Amino acid sequence: MAKHVTRLGGLLAAYQRRDPAARSKLEVFLLYPGVHAILWHRVAHWLYLRRRYFLARWISQHARKKTGIEIHPGATIGRRLVIDHGMGVVIGETTEIGDDCLLYQGVTLGGTGKDQGKRHPTIGNNVLIGSGARVLGPFTVGDNARIAAGAVVLSAVPPNCTAVGVPARIARMNGKPVYYADDVDQIHVHDPIMEELEALRRQVEELEHSLTDTRRRPA
Repeated sequence: MAKHVTRLGGLLAAYQRRDPAARSKLEVFLLYPGVHAILWHRVAHWLYLRRRYFLARWISQHARKKTGIEIHPGATIGRRLVIDHGMGVVIGETTEIGDDCLLYQGVTLGGTGKDQGKRHPTIGNNVLIGSGARVLGPFTVGDNARIAAGAVVLSAVPPNCTAVGVPARIARMNGKPVYYADDVDQIHVHDPIMEELEALRRQVEELEHSLTDTRRRPA
């Protein structure tokens, strides 16, 4: 019992640390749907591991109706997962999530078809996944990685990297690791594709100006 109380205290503290609107642990415990979804999942996952599949799925669907967060009872979730707001979050059956991760609303950790076996992503420790992001497939998102809001990730993300865009591409943040998921700005991230397009646009403008100047010169 003491172990469960300690883990719950750690979860509530994680919400307080990452959400400036959280005034107390009691408020987080009573009013935050992400906390409720995790607690329901713990029960459903316990039943799932004991092959009580129908009851486990019933509990997960009950939690979905109450919280707007759908977590398959087969998913493996580490400690101190924070689901901020949470409406529309979907976590598939073979998903594995490490410790100290942060998910925003609308995130999908899903598969790409009806393959058997491992078909959902493995998320490392201290990973942030921005609102509306889709991580689809049986690959790994490494420790300290960041997935920008709205990104669609279809392949592995190395540790300490940021994935942006549709489909997502990797953008390292100055070669430095990200130490705390709660320090992350999920919007203001560099998109290497947009940077390349901007460079091409500038080159085209320079060529146009050069051609214009050439035409204006007297023969």
